[in-house]
Amino acid sequence: MPTEWTVRAISRAMLPVLFVLTLVELGSGLVLGSFEAQLLQYPSLLVLVPVTIGTAGNLGSILAARLSTSFHLGTLTFSPADDELAGNALATVVLAVTVFPIIGVGAWVATLVVTGGPALPFSTVVLVALSSGITLAVLAVFVTFTATYVAYRFGLDPDDVVIPVVTNVCDVLGVVVLFAVAQLLV
Repeated sequence: MPTEWTVRAISRAMLPVLFVLTLVELGSGLVLGSFEAQLLQYPSLLVLVPVTIGTAGNLGSILAARLSTSFHLGTLTFSPADDELAGNALATVVLAVTVFPIIGVGAWVATLVVTGGPALPFSTVVLVALSSGITLAVLAVFVTFTATYVAYRFGLDPDDVVIPVVTNVCDVLGVVVLFAVAQLLV
């Protein structure tokens, strides 16, 4: 894939993507607004929102950077039998399994320090964080693979489009997944 690395070419590729992603982010705000009463009732969930969506975006971005590097090296294949692809996906999920319980502990402790007593039990906050994190990791892998494949098929440089798509979509998914998991577990 010949890549034109000029400001004009990158802007031409990014402008439509950024316009659509702006609309996607509005959806995240609407979902967050509908979640407001529960967030105010349970401050631990409020603490989890920015950390959860940020971490999910970071996991997707790490995977996107690895896939983009493989793409530019010419080693990326979208075959289900590709061990490198499967290994990157598995590493993303395992990283989420290790990081999100720590995020849950941090949210519970932060709420304890600020409010004097969290409204949710420790185990519930950690379970919400872990469940949300695993779900988001799987979704981030799917979104990253899909965005990278679409960029490849349209002849776009994945460095220009995949990470913005992944981080914005993970923002929206982070809010939706956290809200859904909280509805189930709280």
